[in-house]
Amino acid sequence: MSCYTIYYNEGAKMMRPVTNRDEYLQLRDSAKQKNIIDAVRNGDEKSKHRLLQMNYSCMPNEDGSLKGSIRVTTTVGMDVDLHRDDFTNEEDYQKALAEIPEKVLAKKDELGLLMLERSATKGYHLVFKRKAELSQEDNLRWASDLLGVEFDKGAKDITRVFFTTTASEDDLLFLDDELFIATEFHNGAMSPIQGSESEGNANNDRVDTLSSVMPSFQDSSKNCGESSRAGSDPAREETVEKSDLNYLGIPYDKIIQKWWELYNDGQTPVKSNRDVLTFELAVNLRHIAGFDRETLDKVIPCYDGFPHDQKMKCIDSALSEKRTQMPKRLRDVLTELKKEILRNDNASTWISTGSDNDNILMALEEAEQEDELFYYKRIPQSALPQGIAESIKATGAKMAMPVLAVTCPAIGALATDVKVLIHGKETKLNMHSFVVGDAASCKGDLDSVVDAWMVEETMKNTIYYQQEEEFRAKKKAAKNAKSQPDEPHLPVRFLTMNNTVANLAERLANTDGKHAFSFTPEADTVAQKWRSSMSDFSTMLRQSYDGSRYDREAKSADATTVHIDHLLWNVCMCGTPDALYRVINNYTDGLLSRFIIAHTPDNTFAPLEDKPNLMTDKLRDRIQQIAHLLPLMQGTLNLPKLEERSRQWVEKVRREALKDDDRVMARARLRDHGTAMRMATCLILCAVAEKLIKQHGLSGAEKQLKMRPQLTAEMAAKMQTPAMLDAYEVMAESLIDNDMLYFREKLENANQNTGLSSDRKRGGKNDRIYDRLSDTFTFEQAMGAKGSGCTHNSVRQMLKNWRKQGLIKQVDEGRYQKITNG
Repeated sequence: MSCYTIYYNEGAKMMRPVTNRDEYLQLRDSAKQKNIIDAVRNGDEKSKHRLLQMNYSCMPNEDGSLKGSIRVTTTVGMDVDLHRDDFTNEEDYQKALAEIPEKVLAKKDELGLLMLERSATKGYHLVFKRKAELSQEDNLRWASDLLGVEFDKGAKDITRVFFTTTASEDDLLFLDDELFIATEFHNGAMSPIQGSESEGNANNDRVDTLSSVMPSFQDSSKNCGESSRAGSDPAREETVEKSDLNYLGIPYDKIIQKWWELYNDGQTPVKSNRDVLTFELAVNLRHIAGFDRETLDKVIPCYDGFPHDQKMKCIDSALSEKRTQMPKRLRDVLTELKKEILRNDNASTWISTGSDNDNILMALEEAEQEDELFYYKRIPQSALPQGIAESIKATGAKMAMPVLAVTCPAIGALATDVKVLIHGKETKLNMHSFVVGDAASCKGDLDSVVDAWMVEETMKNTIYYQQEEEFRAKKKAAKNAKSQPDEPHLPVRFLTMNNTVANLAERLANTDGKHAFSFTPEADTVAQKWRSSMSDFSTMLRQSYDGSRYDREAKSADATTVHIDHLLWNVCMCGTPDALYRVINNYTDGLLSRFIIAHTPDNTFAPLEDKPNLMTDKLRDRIQQIAHLLPLMQGTLNLPKLEERSRQWVEKVRREALKDDDRVMARARLRDHGTAMRMATCLILCAVAEKLIKQHGLSGAEKQLKMRPQLTAEMAAKMQTPAMLDAYEVMAESLIDNDMLYFREKLENANQNTGLSSDRKRGGKNDRIYDRLSDTFTFEQAMGAKGSGCTHNSVRQMLKNWRKQGLIKQVDEGRYQKITNG
């Protein structure tokens, strides 16, 4: 029999044997595997290629590779897919799918069944004992006839790999330990692989012969090319040259060389700056080195006589930093190397031996796609209730954060009678957002999501607009009459952004004290329409976030005068980075800090999708069920667990900012945590609605909310699950990360003009002064770490703040020491 897991070495698929049940289940049951499965089954089918891959029909080549193998094993892997088009209706299709496991298990003995699993999307995979007298395809056809099911005609080669699912009972339906005895056919005869034990011992140790030529399984992000020396000889490990180490086929020394070309004028660090620059290099490289200390030690040189222990302190500080998406500067390095490969600029002289240009490009593309899921993968799937989950499925997992950015303000507007206690203050769910993306970066996919949430308000608008048209017609007909028709003041709540200040103010005054909501897929509309009155626009957005009073006086009797006790208006915009900076062009008036900023994934080099994510009728209907119940919810929510998690996050960011004397980040946290709490509350409201629908049906849920005004608050308090609190923190991290990504430099410059600058140039959001200093350091070293242009007074103030917070102590004149766990 045979069971092999697939990994990549320098772009080539390699095989490693799985020799017992425990190892097999552990591989299937990893957190990463579960997260990817959840993403795939929630609509992100492009993530399917990141699942664990298995082969059950062949043995590896002598070098451990899969491609071109002709070594047949005693088992056959079979892919069973049913095509929806072959059935007249969905019910028959689902029934046929459900019958497959029953058919297989009913004939498992006759078939020689060894494994049966549910596939990631549709259909099933099974492994059975090979009939020696039949070819691979004939074996598949024999099993197909026996079971009465069709096999996938495109999956009949022995090198076929299967995207594996999880170890849950719903996914892994049958498993026989005989699968793990590695055996091979030789001229029709079966023989065990040298080193394996008898057929009766299914839990034998890993095959020695195979392990001598194949490395142990490791995560693809940690595959640093060490598989070429996978033997266990320690002496050989010590003599490995740095150039043998690579990331997806690109040598690390080439990546580091490109890093210095882009960020240090091609010069390597010298004694005066090697601490700072080594830290910056390590904090970036860790993302492609699997966050592995040993790998970073091997690939980062000791520049200009740098003592090894001091270099390791820099690496350890880098590894202790908060994990984020791949930093932009490292992305730019890989992009430049990708361009060299595409142009073939002598790339063949530096890519790793045995690597293929196309494979490297594909691997880099996969790594970038993986990174786009950074935030989504950290949000537990149980924290994405009905409505939210469908919105993400309609656009794809990579659009998860942009989806949350537009759905949360919409939810807040629909649940207009709900408040939440934030630090003891009752707060409406007021939010604004801006989704940033280049042209053709899928921003338009959000239109269908917003339309689904706002469908009932859209229908009301149609009626209101018709009444207004009728009024205008009557007024025109009665132009010269003494009696003029009364102008209707209709509560239009879904407002267009293509409007004037006066008209918009009048609309906002007529919402009967409820939220208005606006969405524009083109923020340039705002920038152009409001060009001469952007200050008015900014004021209205700031006051609507706070829910404060808004007044507009006019001298003329015909002009618009409005007085609104609490301005309630949630706004969502989409646009390019240029449009973002045209809308938010003042960085100190507080508008920026009131915005949720998200960005679409970079699809510059992404291939066209075969099956793009679409808003289906079923998804739309499930979203509309939740949207229908939100206006019926009321009351003030007291969420103490969410409050506590928010306070913990604020304190964590405060200490991070303090260590780096980072005023920009320290100030960003002050509103971002509150906005993230409002977003988390929106998810909680959807979870409440979902539970009510499951318990009572849609009409029953509606009745419950009408009869029991306190029901929303009571149920919401029970929805503060660990998963929901984790989702809060992910959203808060996303908010502050995007603030830093798009506005750090602009805020630094603005603060410098107002005398609040921290006098330091930063390399990135992971770059902290405190962590780059030695355990003991001098005033001059602190001044050098803070950067050119800083003053003695600013360094003294920084050190004073550190002492007050217990991070350091002064041990001598001009000398300081870090305090453990500071």
